Amino acid sequence: MDCDDVGALLRKVAAGTESPETALRALLAGPLTGRADPSGIEDLGFARLDTGRAPRTGDPEVIYGAGKTAAQTVALLRALARQPGHRSGVATRLPDETLAAVAEAFPRARIDPEARCAAVGGLLAPRGRVLVVSAGTSDEPVAREAAFVAREFGCSTGMVRDVGVAGIHRVLAVRDELDAADCLIVVAGMDGALPSVVAGLVGAPVVAVPTSVGYGASFGGVAALLAMLNSCGPGVVVCNIDNGFGAAVAAARMTRRPVRAAAEEPEPRVGP
Repeated sequence: MDCDDVGALLRKVAAGTESPETALRALLAGPLTGRADPSGIEDLGFARLDTGRAPRTGDPEVIYGAGKTAAQTVALLRALARQPGHRSGVATRLPDETLAAVAEAFPRARIDPEARCAAVGGLLAPRGRVLVVSAGTSDEPVAREAAFVAREFGCSTGMVRDVGVAGIHRVLAVRDELDAADCLIVVAGMDGALPSVVAGLVGAPVVAVPTSVGYGASFGGVAALLAMLNSCGPGVVVCNIDNGFGAAVAAARMTRRPVRAAAEEPEPRVGP
């Protein structure tokens, strides 16, 4: 249960279509925090699942699949699917065996094998636009992870592929598409120059993601990371190497907040 669910529930109570007792039970299961027996945690034995992330942050809970067995990931997703409300449960960095197990256990799951991500449960109507821009085809897995997670976190998403600075005319040709986005995630390896170029073309926030792609002295993405940290393009923030997930969360939070604030702002008065 997230903030939107709580708001909808309170409106039902106010309208008389839901009883206060039923609403109280839903809120207690939601969960609330600060109780002597704190809710918001489901102990599965091998993991203590945070079921209260959505009320606190507006974000779904995310399972990091690397290092977990397929059975553990499926059990965690099942626990998330049991939670009240309509938020998704997301799993990232899934090995092939786990992707297959999730597909079998959840026939309606949203799965992207290249992103190595899966999600179950509801999908929010999108608020705000996040555009993922990748320098080359080798950056695709990280870019796809970013796009998948940003959509599950409540944003409209799109992708612009293979516009690295080795052919600068490619990124210039999509400037209008870049400018239409509320936030840009720019994914690049090698010399990591693309975020600087993009930040010099548009005024939207740029979240840069270095990848471990590159020849020789790329040092597994360290060269791209340092280049992005030293970007001369204004407004560039940088995530860790190959961290499409972290970039997506940052971009989604940046994008959703202004949209929510605009929706909550009272309409301006006309006249005296």
